[in-house]
Parts: sequence; C-alpha cells; structure tokens
Amino acid sequence: MFLSVLPDICSFPRRNHWRLRLRFVQSVDLNLLVALDALLEEESVTGAAERLHLSAPAMSRTLARIRAALGDPILVRAGRRLVPTPRALAIRQQVRSALQEARAVLRPAGEAGMETVRRTFVIRSNDAMANALALPLARRVRDQAPLVTLGFAAEGEEDVAALRDGRIDLDVGLLEPLGPEVCSEKLYVDEFAVVVRADHPLADGPVTAQRLVEFPHVSVSRRGRARGPLDDALHELGLSRTVSLVVPAFSTALAVVAESDLVATMLARIATWSLAPERFAVRPLPVASTPLVIGQSWHPRMDADPAHRWLREQVVAVCREAGAEG
Repeated sequence: MFLSVLPDICSFPRRNHWRLRLRFVQSVDLNLLVALDALLEEESVTGAAERLHLSAPAMSRTLARIRAALGDPILVRAGRRLVPTPRALAIRQQVRSALQEARAVLRPAGEAGMETVRRTFVIRSNDAMANALALPLARRVRDQAPLVTLGFAAEGEEDVAALRDGRIDLDVGLLEPLGPEVCSEKLYVDEFAVVVRADHPLADGPVTAQRLVEFPHVSVSRRGRARGPLDDALHELGLSRTVSLVVPAFSTALAVVAESDLVATMLARIATWSLAPERFAVRPLPVASTPLVIGQSWHPRMDADPAHRWLREQVVAVCREAGAEG
C-alpha cells in the first residue's frame, strides 16, 4: 500500500536534487541518520514509519531527502517489495555504528547503558573455548545486560569477511594475523597439556614422553588430520604415538577420553579452567611446545561502540577471574 507514496528518485528535478543535497551538507540532520538506519533495517517505508512513530507520507518525504543527500535511491522497487541498492548495503553497518556512537556521545555521564540494550552478540571460537566462556559470560549477561542474547559460532574460515559484514562480533582464540583491517587484544598465553580420565594410569606420577606414547591418542582436527606439532616433537626424541581416533571437536574427544584409555591434548588453561577434576586429569606436556597467544579480534567499525566495548571487557574479566591473563 505504501508504494504509492514513494517518490521516484528518477523523477526528481535536477535543480531540487542539488538544492536538497547542498542543504544536507551545510546542516547535517542527525534525524536523517536515525531514519536511514530504520529504513535499512526494515527495508520498508511503512515499517520504518511505525518504528519511529511517523506517518508513511512523512517517512516517504524523509526518504526523498536521504536520496537527494546521498545521490542514491537507497531503496528501490522490486515487485511489491523494496530492496536496498548496493550503496545501501555497503553503508548499512557504517550507519548503524555512526548512530550508536552518536547516542553514546549524547548519553548523560554516568548513565548505565547495558540494562536496556536489546542486542545479539556472536562470538566465534572453537568448542573448547566456547565451553570455557559460555557459562561465566552468560552469568554476566544476565546480571548486567538482561536483554542481550549471546551466541557462539563454530570456527570455519577464520577470515575478515564475517567480522566485516557483522555475521560475528568477536573472534576469540589463537591470536593470528587477520590483516590491518582487524583490531585485536591479547588475553593470555597458553600451551598444550595432556588430558586423561581421572583414574587413568597417566594421572598418577610424572608424565614422561616415553609413558605418553604407551597409550593411544585421540586427535582433534576439523580437517581430519592425525599428525600435528606433538608428533614432530616426539620424532626428535626418537618416539612416535599411535592416533586411534580423529574427531572434529574437543567435546567429542573429551567424551571419549572420559570413558577410555585414550589421551587427548588441549590448551592447558582452558582444560584446568573448564574440566571437572573428578572426571579429568590435566598434566603438563612432556615435550617442548611453542607458547600460544590467545586473544580477541574485532572489526574497527565496532571499536568505539559502547555495547561492543562492554562485551570485550566481559571477556577480559572472565579470563582474569579464571587466572588466565598475561
């Protein structure tokens, strides 16, 4: 129904187009930013109008001003729907971030913000890290930001695209270069450890390299690889291990380890942090290994966002409380 009140960008008189654009440049109206955010979110003039408590004709006139200011139709007809233009898709997150920053600037000093924030955050990590972070972060969300939903996404292609387009908000894990486009923060340094069931023979006494290779191992690899850095370190000592099982997730490996003589290796601090001592024993790896830096990474567009900053602070606090920092 609302399509009849939409002005057609192609029918704008050229003189009026540049007059409106010049007026926008001379005096930026933040209300246009609010309206643009609503239009891009709803992809509907009627929906945006209802969201901002305006009439459809008023929102249609605002869309005309936005079109003139940006020199782009922003939303165009596609049958009975409106669809965003490539320019609209390109600036969607930028508009959202700019609006959030403006609101943060205008928020009174000392005003608590997270109690009323309704938002979903997605953290990408492997399942071992998710298992360690999920419960303490969920408690903090419940206490400080009850309207926030926290989600975890499995690791896949660890590239910038998912951070850039907003499919994930934070990447937590091995701190590896993702390019100059990404911000990052070191959380702590970790190393691999041996994990066995609590009554396993390796749970008693020191774990030597010789004792380690006497038992079958389970390897965790999304790509199905049985060999890893541990095999190279053992080879230098003239030893080799038997990998009896390869699984894609630590949760599967731990389920098997808890009920068998199989041995797993995983990051030491995550293991001691998240595994129940009555079910598992965690022992130092008896071969030299390279320390691994664990950190969190995010896209620069979210750097100044108050809610995103709050999320990063919670991750740091959880690591600190677990004794995993530095």
